[in-house]
Amino acid sequence: MVTGRATSRSTSAGAEEPIVFVVDDDASVRGALSNLFRSVDLRTEVFASAHEFLQRKLPNVPSCLILDIRLPRLSGLDFQAELAKAGIHIPIIFMTGHGDIPMTVRAMKAGAVDFLTKPFRDQDMLDAVTTAIERDRNRRDEARVLANLRAALDTLTARERQIMALVTAGLMNKQVAAEIGVAEITVKIHRGQIMRKMGAKSLPDLVRMAQLLGIGPQT
Repeated sequence: MVTGRATSRSTSAGAEEPIVFVVDDDASVRGALSNLFRSVDLRTEVFASAHEFLQRKLPNVPSCLILDIRLPRLSGLDFQAELAKAGIHIPIIFMTGHGDIPMTVRAMKAGAVDFLTKPFRDQDMLDAVTTAIERDRNRRDEARVLANLRAALDTLTARERQIMALVTAGLMNKQVAAEIGVAEITVKIHRGQIMRKMGAKSLPDLVRMAQLLGIGPQT
């Protein structure tokens, strides 16, 4: 039986090794889930309360949170809302022995991955965790791509940003030149610099980048 915090794998494991966090005030549930995840080589940390979990500095790796709906002092649903307010984006799987439709709807609308009623099948929990970790991995990948794009955008001059916005809005070089009052050759030179700095291989690639960055003609 597990009490308090525990790990099923060494914390010195690979930096990208996913982690499953479990918050439940029932020690037997924490122990059972820890054993389940250990059986499939998933690194796991368990906590007896939401407060205890908040003391843990979350590592920058794909992860998910398995959360009991009924916790001491702060309910799982309220804790989900608090995490969102704090900007902590971790996929949540709820579990409860007292679930009802309104609870499920509220949890799912707030972004929960799944809502499992105790007792649940081990495979249902493992499937939910697989989905949650994959969702978090994709979110992290998208965040990295966006951060790299923003860093590249910061290398553009004000004029290059202006031209990028117009070009990705569909204007041809001569139209951009007329719009900003420069020679067409100047636009071509700037456009080449923009493509190089942004790492764009083609115009469609640059357009996709502009969309991700929210760049438009008025940007």
